[in-house]
Amino acid sequence: MKICCIGAGYVGGPTMAMIAHKCPDIQVFVVDINQVRIDAWNSDGLPVYEPGLQEIVEENRGKNLHFTTDVDAHIRDADIIFMSVNTPTKQYGVGKGRAADLKFIELCARRIAEVAEGHKIVVEKSTLPVRTAETVKRILANTPHGATFDVLSNPEFLAEGTAMSDLENPDRVLIGGESAEAIETLVNVYARWVSREKILTTNLWSSELSKLAANAFLAQRISSINAISALCEATQADVDEVAHAIGTDSRIGPKFLKASVGFGGSCFQKDILNLVYLCEHYGLQDVANYWEQVILMNDHQKVRFARNMVRTMFNTVSGKRIAIWGFAFKKDTNDTRESAAIYICRDLLDEHAHLAIYDPKVSERQIKADLRAAFSRDGVLSDRHAKLIEENVLICASPLEAAQDAHGVAVMTEWDEFKTIAPEALFQAVFKPAFLFDGRNILDHAAYLKQGFEVYAIGKGLLEG
Repeated sequence: MKICCIGAGYVGGPTMAMIAHKCPDIQVFVVDINQVRIDAWNSDGLPVYEPGLQEIVEENRGKNLHFTTDVDAHIRDADIIFMSVNTPTKQYGVGKGRAADLKFIELCARRIAEVAEGHKIVVEKSTLPVRTAETVKRILANTPHGATFDVLSNPEFLAEGTAMSDLENPDRVLIGGESAEAIETLVNVYARWVSREKILTTNLWSSELSKLAANAFLAQRISSINAISALCEATQADVDEVAHAIGTDSRIGPKFLKASVGFGGSCFQKDILNLVYLCEHYGLQDVANYWEQVILMNDHQKVRFARNMVRTMFNTVSGKRIAIWGFAFKKDTNDTRESAAIYICRDLLDEHAHLAIYDPKVSERQIKADLRAAFSRDGVLSDRHAKLIEENVLICASPLEAAQDAHGVAVMTEWDEFKTIAPEALFQAVFKPAFLFDGRNILDHAAYLKQGFEVYAIGKGLLEG
């Protein structure tokens, strides 16, 4: 068997690496038109950081795992073709800011239709709106070589930072389709290492919708506990204690009840906005309004955090150095898409703060690109904002370097190394009074209070020793 995956991104690369690792007799080809990205996959510096990914790629690359730009050849040779291209939120036209932009999916399907020969199983791996498979099937029906296709939906349920363990031991594998034979072919691939009871099969449309629904439900829990965190601060309750109390209810459970500065990543916001757009498309405005509130609460949490920083530091941060610890949207990934740090930094820069940013995995190039995008309006960056990014942003090599002579320190990502910083060392580095803003509630607040810090913690408010 030969597998071709079109798209060498956060989903395609790790997923195919795991399939190759678990199925040594299957030749797996990851193809992409981006030469730089393919070169990175063939180097020691992979474009995606995930714990365990480097080792698995190195063990299988060149044996049965291949990264190449030769798209057409491997479409022709493959038995199964995964479509794992980007489906960002539309930034133009009908559905702007909400609907999924399917231009890459359509281009991918048209390429398959143009060059495929014989029979192929085409698998939707990208996160897509329900009924997208209908579009894919119509495109594939127009093929010059008489090729035939079965279309399956196989959404990914990976959590960045734990993607490889999620792939090795998934909660479930979901496969939707209309052809029992095609479904069974893909089932047999996953069954090489996943128990059959964890492999769920549905119709096409249920599979497509399940991915959006799962992310919407998870994001809803985060926005719910973040809403409660604001009330905790107003009433002197402790959000961690509240979360623990409700999490022990077996009907609720403890997962995704960690209050923070807000959720980010490639999926949650994009998928909920897509769900909102779909509900509006089908005339379900009240349902759309319900799910949109999850996004609005997440945005409110980020705005609230930045405002509290300004208010705490005597109502001005102009000219003040602020250390930003973490820029990735969560630990153990170099992905910054929709990271809360982007928007906190944007708002602080608008207040003319000087930002000293440290993240162990995110490059200076990526940080500044994200800030430029955050300030841009219809793709245009004003001279004022360009100057702020150029003159008021410093990228640092360590947390303590970022904190040197800082008026405040803000924890934006829950990297484990931040827990190892000695409070006394940080206290010596910063200006006094010393302000610490824990946007992830990962630090030992009592130890920092004892050292002399004033600590603002999500869901706990301003703590003073």
